[in-house]
Amino acid sequence: MTPGSNIPLPVARVTVDVAAPVRLDVSGLLLTADGKVRSDDDFIFYNQPTGPGVTYRSGGGTAPDAIVVDTAALPPGIEKIVVTASPDGAGQTFQGVEPTATIRGADDNSVLATFTPPQLGGETALVVVEIYLRNGAWKARAVGQGYANGLAGIATDFGVTVEEPAPAAAPAQPVVPPAPPAPPMDPRLAAPAPPAAPPAPPAAAPGTGKINLDKGRVSLQKNQTVSLVKGGSPLLSQVKMGLGWEPAFRGKDIDLDASVIAYGPQRNHIDSCYFGKLSIVNGAIKHSGDNLTGEGGGDDEVIVVDLGRLPQEVSGLVFTVNSFSGQKFTEVAKAYCRLLDAATGEELVRFDLTGAEPQTGVLMAKLIRQFSGEWEMTAMGDFVKARTVRNMVKPGAQAL
Repeated sequence: MTPGSNIPLPVARVTVDVAAPVRLDVSGLLLTADGKVRSDDDFIFYNQPTGPGVTYRSGGGTAPDAIVVDTAALPPGIEKIVVTASPDGAGQTFQGVEPTATIRGADDNSVLATFTPPQLGGETALVVVEIYLRNGAWKARAVGQGYANGLAGIATDFGVTVEEPAPAAAPAQPVVPPAPPAPPMDPRLAAPAPPAAPPAPPAAAPGTGKINLDKGRVSLQKNQTVSLVKGGSPLLSQVKMGLGWEPAFRGKDIDLDASVIAYGPQRNHIDSCYFGKLSIVNGAIKHSGDNLTGEGGGDDEVIVVDLGRLPQEVSGLVFTVNSFSGQKFTEVAKAYCRLLDAATGEELVRFDLTGAEPQTGVLMAKLIRQFSGEWEMTAMGDFVKARTVRNMVKPGAQAL
C-alpha cells in the first residue's frame, strides 16, 4: 500500500502488527464520527489491553506488538480505529527506522496488505493505518503521518487525556503529508519536555489533603499514598492487585514472581502468599498462580484480597515482585501494579514502575490498615537484592 490508499476488508476480524528494527509501542483508538474517543477507555495499549471490539496483543519483545480489531463487535457510533506507533526508547525518533504495518486476517493470519511509511526522520510518533467504516463496509487505509513531538502532542487531537501535561506551546505539527492523527495516555507518552513537578495528586478529601477514590481512578507516583475511601466510607470489599511486566526489547522470557507478605502491628511476619502457597489467612488472600514468561498483555499475576475478611492481626500487606532465576530488573520493561475492585473489575489505583536497577527484587506497593479501619495504599518501587519471597520479608517489614 502507499500513503492514502485503501483496501476493502474481506473479513470481520483483522490484526494490524507494526514491525521495526527497534521495539515499538503500538496503540489503537476507537473514534466516533467526529474523530474523537468517547472517553480514555477508548485508548487501547499495553496497560489497557482490551476494549469493545479492540485488543492490544504484546509481542513480548521478540515479535511486533499488534492491535486486533473485530469490526462486528465494535459498539454503535464507532466509525474508525486508528493504529499508532512510537519508538519504545525515550527520545528515540524514526530516523533510520522503517516500520512496516501488516494487516492480516485475525483468524487465519493471512496477509491482506502491508505498508511501510516513506521518508521518516525526526518523528517520534506515527499514525500508521486506520480501519474505517464507509457506506456500511469496513476498509483499511494506509496513513503514515508522523509527528515530531511524540504521542502526547497528538493525543488531544483525539480527545485522550494526557496525565503529564505537555509543554504549553504550539499544538502538534504534522511533519508528513496530512492525514488523520493519533493519541495516547500511556504514562510514558508525555512528550520530552523540560523537567516538571510531578502531577498534582487527585481527589483530596476536603480539609485533609489526603487522596481518596471520590473522583475515580488514581495514578500514583512513587511514595504517594491514596486512602481506599469512596463517598466517605472505607472500601471493605474484595480487591485485586494485578502485577504485570514484560521483557525488555529482544529479551528472553522473564520469569518473575509476584507475592504479598502479611504483617502484624509490630511489623511481625504473619504469612506470605505466592506461587507456592496460593491461599493464606483462611482464604482472605489468594494468588492466581505463576506466570513463567511475562508474555501477553494485561496482568501477569493477580492477588485477590478480601479486605473485609482479613483478621485484625493483619495490619499491613506488602506486594513484591522478585526474580528467582536471577534476571535483573534492567531486563524488564513496563512493570506496574494496579488495584481493582474485584466485583466490578474497575481499576482504582495504578502505579507504573519507572526506571530500573540491576536487582532481583522490588517492593511495589503496600496496604496499611489505619486505626479508623480504612486502608491506605502507597506506591513504593524500591529495588532490593532478593530472589525469593522469603528474602523479601525483612526489607518489606522495614518499609512499613
